[in-house]
Amino acid sequence: MTAAAPPAAPPAAPRVGLAEPAAPGGLARWRQVWPAVVIIAVVIVGGIVIAVLRPSAQDGFLDPASTLPDGTHALADILAGRGTQVVRVTTATAAAAAADGGAGTIVVTSPGLLTGSQLKVLARTPASILLIAPDRAALAALAPGVTGPASVAPGLRQPRCGLTAARLAGTADMGGAGLRLQPGRPGVSCYPAGRAASLVQYSAGSRQVTVLGSGVALENQHLAAAGNAALMLNLLSHRGQVAWLVPNLQFTATGSGSRPSSLWSLIPLGAYLVSLQLAIAVLCVALWRARRLGRLVPEPLPVVVRAAETTEGHARLYQARRARDQAAAALRGAALERLVPALGLPPAADAQSITAVLAARCGLDAGRLGVLLFGPPPGSDAALVRLADDLDAMEREVRAR
Repeated sequence: MTAAAPPAAPPAAPRVGLAEPAAPGGLARWRQVWPAVVIIAVVIVGGIVIAVLRPSAQDGFLDPASTLPDGTHALADILAGRGTQVVRVTTATAAAAAADGGAGTIVVTSPGLLTGSQLKVLARTPASILLIAPDRAALAALAPGVTGPASVAPGLRQPRCGLTAARLAGTADMGGAGLRLQPGRPGVSCYPAGRAASLVQYSAGSRQVTVLGSGVALENQHLAAAGNAALMLNLLSHRGQVAWLVPNLQFTATGSGSRPSSLWSLIPLGAYLVSLQLAIAVLCVALWRARRLGRLVPEPLPVVVRAAETTEGHARLYQARRARDQAAAALRGAALERLVPALGLPPAADAQSITAVLAARCGLDAGRLGVLLFGPPPGSDAALVRLADDLDAMEREVRAR
C-alpha cells in the first residue's frame, strides 16, 4: 500500500503593494549629480583664473630681494656697491618713514596696487619719486604734471633728450605707458615714440619726479642689455638711501598699517566675485528645479499602491493640515454617491429630495438627516469621527430596509 502524496501547496497570492523602484540608469544618475559636478568645475576654474590673473608683485616683480628674471636684486647689489643703500618696504607708511629717516628717493614699483589713501601718504613725503608703469590714479596723485594718453610698444630706443642720465646711458629698453608732460610744465621727455615718451622727469618744489613707462630696464634679465644699467644707476645712484616700495597684496586693503585689520581683508576681491557668481548660479538652478506653483494636476501613479494606503495617506494629510471641512465633504460626498442610486434618485437630485426619501425609507428625522449629510463642517477631530460613524450607521439602516 503506497502512501498518499502530500497535498500540493496552494499557489502564492500575488503580492500587492509598492513596486520595487528600478535602479537608476546612467542618464538618470548623471542628471542627479551634474549640478554638483558643474559647481565644483566652476570653483576649480575660478581658482585657476584668480591664480593666473594675480598681480605679479606677489611673485617678486621688480623686487630688490628677488633673484627671479623679473626681480631687481642685481640693480640693488650694484647700487649698494656704489654706496646707495636700498631699503625694501611694503607699505606707503614705511616708505614715508624711510624718507623721513634720510632716504632721498622712493621707488614705486607697482602703483596700481596702492589705494587712494596710500597714494596720498606718498604724495606728502618730501623725497623724490621714481614711478614705474603708473596708472591714471597714481599719475594724478604722485605726478600731476604728467599724463598717460596711450601705450608705447616695448623696444630699444634712443634718448633724444637733454637729460644727462639718459644721454650718458644711450639706448635702453623702453616702452609701456606713453607719457607726456602737461603744456607749460617745465621738464624733460626722453625715449620718444610718436608724441609720447617713455621717461619723463620734472621738478615739483624741492622734490624730483621721474616717471618710467615700463620697468623692463630694471629687471635682472635685462639689466645688462644696452644702456639699461647705466640709465638706472644714473637715476638712482647717490649717497644716502633709496626706499624701494614693493606693495604687498595682503596689506593693500588695510590701508597703511603693517598688519591686516581682519581675516576677511586677506581674501582677494576675485574670490568674492567668484562666490557671487556661484551664488547666482545656485539661485538660477534652484528656480529652475523648484516646484511650480499652480493647481494640482492628476497624474498616473508609477507604482501599484493599495487603496488602504492611499486612503490613510490622504487622511494623514487632512489631519496634518487640520482640514476637517475637506475631510467631512469627502465623507458626505462618498456617502451620497452610494445612497442616491440605491434610493432610485437621479444624480442631480437636490438636498431636500434626498432627505425626504431617506426619512421615508429609514424612519429618521429629515432635519437630522439634513444636518448629517449637508450640515456645517465638524469643529473638532472627535466630531469628525462621530460624523463618520453616523454616516456608516445611516447607510446600514438604509440598506437593511
